[in-house]
Amino acid sequence: MSIDKAFAAFANRTAKAAGSPWTFGACVLLVVAWAASGPVFKFSETWQLVINTGTTIITFLMVFLIQNTQNRDAAAMQAKLDDLILTSAAENDFVGIESMSDKELRAFHERCVERANAHAELHGRVESELKSRAKASSKSGGGAQAGTASRRSARRTGRKVA
Repeated sequence: MSIDKAFAAFANRTAKAAGSPWTFGACVLLVVAWAASGPVFKFSETWQLVINTGTTIITFLMVFLIQNTQNRDAAAMQAKLDDLILTSAAENDFVGIESMSDKELRAFHERCVERANAHAELHGRVESELKSRAKASSKSGGGAQAGTASRRSARRTGRKVA
């Protein structure tokens, strides 16, 4: 087993264990026991140094383990999203955007917002046209076809049709 795989397996197990309620409970008990031992050690500097040193070392090591786990999770999520993009009707321009600079990402986001606004505007015009056709058809006695268009429009807007 390579060192990368061994470290990944260790990081996964450690991150899972560190995030469990049992580990939290054990840490709370450890702190309570340390605090209770204060009078025995007369709240000395050594007594304080024990908890400070222990928590510093654990925090230092956990930062790297958690970062490793998050990096792998993010890479796996990105690979899944890229696969979905490539196998769907979405634009392939989105593949690899995680490596863009902040400026490039802002520009890409602005492009997406512009396209979403244009789509919303177009959708609003289509809805207006459908409504006006339904009104014109109902005034002229369009019969079954007008009723169908009206029901279709009602389903999209959520209103009831008599």
